[in-house]
Amino acid sequence: MEHVGDWMLVRMIELKMAVHRFQISSNKKTALMKQQMREIAKLLTEDPPKEEKAKIRAEALIREDNTCEAYEILQLSCELLSERIKLLESHQECPSDLVKSISTLMWASYRVDNIPELTEIRKQFRSKYGKKFEENALANRGDVLNERVVAKLSAEPPSAYLVQTYLEKICDEFDVDWKPTIKLTVEEMSEPMAAPVGYSVPIAVGTRLAPATTGEANADLEIRYIPPPTKSSASTPYIPATATATAAPYVPPPAPTNTSTFDEPDIYIPGPPPSNPETNINTGNPKDDSKEDNDGTEGDAGPSYDDLAARFNQLKK
Repeated sequence: MEHVGDWMLVRMIELKMAVHRFQISSNKKTALMKQQMREIAKLLTEDPPKEEKAKIRAEALIREDNTCEAYEILQLSCELLSERIKLLESHQECPSDLVKSISTLMWASYRVDNIPELTEIRKQFRSKYGKKFEENALANRGDVLNERVVAKLSAEPPSAYLVQTYLEKICDEFDVDWKPTIKLTVEEMSEPMAAPVGYSVPIAVGTRLAPATTGEANADLEIRYIPPPTKSSASTPYIPATATATAAPYVPPPAPTNTSTFDEPDIYIPGPPPSNPETNINTGNPKDDSKEDNDGTEGDAGPSYDDLAARFNQLKK
């Protein structure tokens, strides 16, 4: 009888300590979540808003919120078992109305690592009700687990709709003017949040020398600047700067052609007279040098080439 009383006392102490530890852990998580909410609001106030990072932070916030919610339910189960410890002591089999609470605590002991009392509680109930009872609890045979606790401690990520709802509620609380950049469809809202692609990350994050993105999908493409045409390149077509525009290929100008229509002038340079004596132009007979005019000049043929050369040399002197 004394042994049974000791078992009841030890179980009651463990259950009370678990309730106290659940409360402390929930308070710590609540304080951290308030700080996380302020950080998310700060991310959404930046220009441009860091929407993708805020969504990741919101997903972590949802997980912590779910954990606190599960802690509250597990805390209620511990308080209930602590109040009915005498009923558990007096029965060899587990009461039907307490199977769900005990099974849920045994299942949660493998998923809650900061409450060591749950491990001791699971061991004691396994020694009292047998190994098969523990196997049924861990495998959820017969739906013996609390569905809400199982859902809140699940490793599945939250839906995209829930993430966006958290962001909107945070903006309302901290007076942040933000609207989602990408509208979600009905199918996307029911699925987990899509992996980030970087549409909210500005170009040239380190130097801030490039313009920020417009905030639309696939806006992270680098915008190449194409200068307007100048007078020297007026014949080159102008292409406006867009996200996909590229410069026109260089076409070399054609080789210059000779468009001049003037021919080289044909200049006549007279040569020296023939070595044979001059002939008469009219008759074609050799000219008689003995016949001279009364003024000492030659006949109709005029001065000879030698005379002209001699005069030219004399003028040069």
